[in-house]
Amino acid sequence: MCGIVGAVSTRNIVPILVEGLKRLEYRGYDSCGVAVHQNGELKRTRSTSRVAELDTQVQRDGVSSGTGIAHTRWATHGAPAVHNAHPHFSAGPGGSEASSGRIALVHNGIIENHDELRAELKRRGYVFASQTDTEVIAHLVHSLYEGDLLEAVQAAVPRLRGAYAIAVFCRDEPHRVVGARMGSPLVVGVGVAQDNGKGASENFLASDAMALAGVTNQIVYLEEGDVVDLQMGRVWVTRPEVAPSAPAAARSGHGHAAAPVRYVAAERPVRTVNAHSGAAELGPYRHYMQKEIFEQPRALADTLEGVQGISAELFGDGAHRVFKQIDRVLILACGTSYYSGSTARYWLEGIAGIPTTVEIASEYRYRDSVPDPKTLVVTISQSGETADTIAALKHARSLGMEHTLTICNVATSAMVRECKLAYITRAGVEIGVASTKAFTTQLAGLYLLTLALAQVRGRLSDEEEARQLKALRHLPVALQAVLALEPQVISWSEDFARRHNALFLGRGLHYPIALEGALKLKEISYIHAEAYPAGELKHGPLALVTEEMPVVTVAPNDALLEKLKSNMQEVRARGGQLYVFADSDTQIENDAGVHVIRMPEHYGALSPILHVVPLQLLAYHTACARGTDVDKPRNLAKSVTVE
Repeated sequence: MCGIVGAVSTRNIVPILVEGLKRLEYRGYDSCGVAVHQNGELKRTRSTSRVAELDTQVQRDGVSSGTGIAHTRWATHGAPAVHNAHPHFSAGPGGSEASSGRIALVHNGIIENHDELRAELKRRGYVFASQTDTEVIAHLVHSLYEGDLLEAVQAAVPRLRGAYAIAVFCRDEPHRVVGARMGSPLVVGVGVAQDNGKGASENFLASDAMALAGVTNQIVYLEEGDVVDLQMGRVWVTRPEVAPSAPAAARSGHGHAAAPVRYVAAERPVRTVNAHSGAAELGPYRHYMQKEIFEQPRALADTLEGVQGISAELFGDGAHRVFKQIDRVLILACGTSYYSGSTARYWLEGIAGIPTTVEIASEYRYRDSVPDPKTLVVTISQSGETADTIAALKHARSLGMEHTLTICNVATSAMVRECKLAYITRAGVEIGVASTKAFTTQLAGLYLLTLALAQVRGRLSDEEEARQLKALRHLPVALQAVLALEPQVISWSEDFARRHNALFLGRGLHYPIALEGALKLKEISYIHAEAYPAGELKHGPLALVTEEMPVVTVAPNDALLEKLKSNMQEVRARGGQLYVFADSDTQIENDAGVHVIRMPEHYGALSPILHVVPLQLLAYHTACARGTDVDKPRNLAKSVTVE
């Protein structure tokens, strides 16, 4: 979603700021901007085009400085437009944002009480040039500024209700940037660079360590409530003396601080993080999504590397003790990760014999639920920064459920730090907004969790463990055979590109795979697609079926195959066109209105990992045929860091 980069240095940091934004482009955005301290004034360039255009603008405008902040914005409050783009300025009461201003600020997140604060600041004479909640923060910091930027930010943030990561600097204090976070990620990059053979002291802020790849690998992860003061020779982290318990801590309902908040120094470790640039080489591929689909055999091999046997300790020290104590599993996730959790429910209940509930994270914390302290709370997230999932995790813990585990692709993420146990998938950087390799590696991690719980519960014999490990190790080879089906999928995509609607069907543990296939198609091709358990057809969706409605069917050779065949006949009887991904021994043949692509082999309980791949290819090639922006679909962001 939104991205932040900031820096103080003895060298010109504008190229670093712009390059940092380029590394964050994969997250999704609709405007971008840079502001610097130049010749005693604030100077700003903003654009609703790509970061490459912003780069051209800053070079044309001669923007150069050792102090500055930059931002990519994904619109929440106010349309994507230059006047709503960050950074925002505050010039004080009666001042115009068009002037150089005194305070410059960028912000990720959502401020829930921005209306009350806006009304208050307007009464004090502040003029607003945008519809954003961010400009409210800039004016608020200005209203509290009395010569020390750190103190002004420390006074401002307790007034904010919601989630935020901010970076701010002041015209009157060159070589200083202050940051703060609550509910949105923010990191500090510590580095001493070499500039023409001379040491150049510098420090950085960013919403993601990836933005600083190649600049510094010394990273400080800020915690909830932290306010950090960056100067060229110093990084000083402070925290509220009373730690906040939630993003709305220390705030009243109307934006007024309940009491002054005292800040104290905080020690935060510096970690060496070898983040990889998002600007990976495409190689022979047209898009990152295609590249990432074809990287899945390697990603699965890397994720399973080192798994010599099934053990609870794969998930961290003390996992065996935790697994012995729990009697149910609660999975919290969003989007594609939710579908991986929905698939895992079939495994956890069928193989491990443990009751499992899967919740959409954004819904879970807003309903009354029945907590059970013997529950293992499992979160799933590619980025580990998904705001709704982190909030749901904290809610579960507040209800007394302290056994927590995450399946995550980023070892240094907030999710990993928040959970006691973890399994880190090794999908590598995923740049395409529509998740592919992150999904299949999540499934692999969840299958290992299933086997580990089955072992602890006495449901996994040595012979079965050996059989399961053999099947897991064969997955990369099996996936290569599935990827070889791409030419057949391309021929289907030409027909799908002309359609406006599609229906996806699956049964049992392949129903979530149908859901994931429908999500992929609508995400990147903009074709309306829905997925149903095939047995639900006659309960409503069958009314939609005509010869113009392609019906994609996931047809493994499992216990529900004959039931599925009956559902397929219901579609054919209404003139629907069936597109079937069928295992080779299902005896489903090509016929009038029935199009079949044969999967190379049946893979039992692990079949969902194979069957989802041709659905990814179908969505990808349909989108290519329709000419959409595959890697950056409209209105979507890669990492959803706001509620």
